[in-house]
Amino acid sequence: MAQIDCFGQPTTIGTMAGVEAWNATQMAFLAHGAATPDHLAATLAADPNFALAHAVKGMFLLLLGRRELVPTAVEACTTARSADAARPVSARERAFIDALEVWLGGHPSKAVALLDTVLVTAPDDTLAMKLSHAIRFVLGDAQGMRRSIEQVMPAYGQDHPGRGYLMGCHAFALEETGEYGRAAASGSAALEISPDDAWGLHAVAHVYDMTGSPDKGLRWLTGREAAWAHCNNFRYHVWWHKALMHLDLGQTDVVLNLYDTLIRADHTDDYRDISNATSLLMRLELEGIDVGNRWDELADISATRTDDGSFIFADLHYLLALVGGRREDATAKLVARIAADGARSETEMDMRMANPGIAAAQGLEAFGEGNYTNAFRG
Repeated sequence: MAQIDCFGQPTTIGTMAGVEAWNATQMAFLAHGAATPDHLAATLAADPNFALAHAVKGMFLLLLGRRELVPTAVEACTTARSADAARPVSARERAFIDALEVWLGGHPSKAVALLDTVLVTAPDDTLAMKLSHAIRFVLGDAQGMRRSIEQVMPAYGQDHPGRGYLMGCHAFALEETGEYGRAAASGSAALEISPDDAWGLHAVAHVYDMTGSPDKGLRWLTGREAAWAHCNNFRYHVWWHKALMHLDLGQTDVVLNLYDTLIRADHTDDYRDISNATSLLMRLELEGIDVGNRWDELADISATRTDDGSFIFADLHYLLALVGGRREDATAKLVARIAADGARSETEMDMRMANPGIAAAQGLEAFGEGNYTNAFRG
């Protein structure tokens, strides 16, 4: 007999302890919670043959954008297939396994298409909704994010436990497609329903950034720290948004303090943390602010990531760190690798390395060399 999860979806989990841990995994994932991996580990400890959890583990690993984690994601896919063979899963759960497999093959858009088939038959499947949203975000598909969310919204009644997080995703998709007023309203409503919806809160922060309203943005974030205190490293990104607002107001001392004490308090090599740090330092330098030796540790870390190639967004921010840290050899190595990947054009990521990756990388390299004409043409 199938167990029903917190979103009303039948699952092939074998134990009630597994169901409880799986529900906690899903809710933590929606809230960008730091405890997500712990809940997932508890799920698999309770039921090692739960194929869907293995597939989701693989997708979580791929979303981290780290080449060294790909073998572990492959192992998760293999384990999911074996679990399916031992205890056959539903068509829904198999679609998640298939999505992981095609993503590992270099085709994340096909993975999204498979998740969309889940949403056709189960539009209230919040896990499929959030994963498809996350992959589309990585692909830069703003219109697809919005279309996907709006297609399933009618399935979310007032009592659906994922409704707040859905509205937070809708808020971000609206903001990314220029509907700023609606985005702010949707994000505010999301927080009313799900106070830990850091994604929805951050969508409203985006609105105030895009509309040049730093005072309103600071009022929005101040006092709502609990909405992102529980987060994984996404919390650093929300602090980054707050720093941008202070920068818009010319409060550079506050910006540097936020950088040192919160945004870059942990010197991680996660590409999202590198992107926060490098983009903020570059903004400060373009404003004529001396950032001291802050580029150095970012460049040291990024010099070890030149062969990654998981996401062009990540590679370009590693490159920005190398340019900022004046690491000419590592810069040239990374630009050459991006160009080689783009020329290969075997996977979707290769194609994004080709366009816009190569031009953007060459433009950043030219900028670092002081060749601003070529940087502009990039």
